[in-house]
Amino acid sequence: MSKQPAIELKNVSLQRGEVLVLKGLTGQFPEGRITTIIGPSGAGKSTVLKLCNGLLSQDSGEVTILGKPLSEWEPAELRQQAGIALQSAPMISGTVEENLTLPYALHGAEVDVDKVNRMIQEVGLDTNYLQRDIRDLSGGQRQKVSIARTLLTEPAILLLDEITSALDRASRVEIEELIQYIHQTYGTTIIWITHNLEQAERIGHYTWVMMDGKLVEEGASELLSHSTNPQVQRFIKGSVS
Repeated sequence: MSKQPAIELKNVSLQRGEVLVLKGLTGQFPEGRITTIIGPSGAGKSTVLKLCNGLLSQDSGEVTILGKPLSEWEPAELRQQAGIALQSAPMISGTVEENLTLPYALHGAEVDVDKVNRMIQEVGLDTNYLQRDIRDLSGGQRQKVSIARTLLTEPAILLLDEITSALDRASRVEIEELIQYIHQTYGTTIIWITHNLEQAERIGHYTWVMMDGKLVEEGASELLSHSTNPQVQRFIKGSVS
């Protein structure tokens, strides 16, 4: 495991409205590894990802991403380095190609056709999919397009928020294999929120367990089978029963 964390949070708190979402959270995500994040709804998991992507900023504490404080990152530059893919795989009306090349359109940049063709194939779709209407794709195929779009910027960090929770088993396995391939091929640091404990342990090298805005346990993913923390034991028991 790398000694240098890709992302580090120190005593981070964040309030949204009347709710204190993160409460003095301290932890780190190892560089070049797959970290899975588990915990009940409302634990603050998605908020952590949005901090890592610059979609939110903390009220207090420190967030360091690739050795640089969050406050020193230009948002566009950070989102190129820390790409995010969501459960909903949001798309615009139009073709797969129009969705895939959306980052170029948003930044007024010339489309790199070779790179677009390579990325759609990297996620296991043939280039003939580029001309298909996005509405004609299955949930798993849409998720692959979403991941390909995120990979166009060649991010050092890939943030995944419940990307397989709405998929059938076959599609879920395909996405899991794709993420493992990306990690093995590019050495990408991956942070993956999942409600599936078996997936978290099987896919993750490292795991965070979050509850009520705090990190209650972190370590090698085997901790999910051997935790001695009473809170974690109760959560795991309730999730598998």
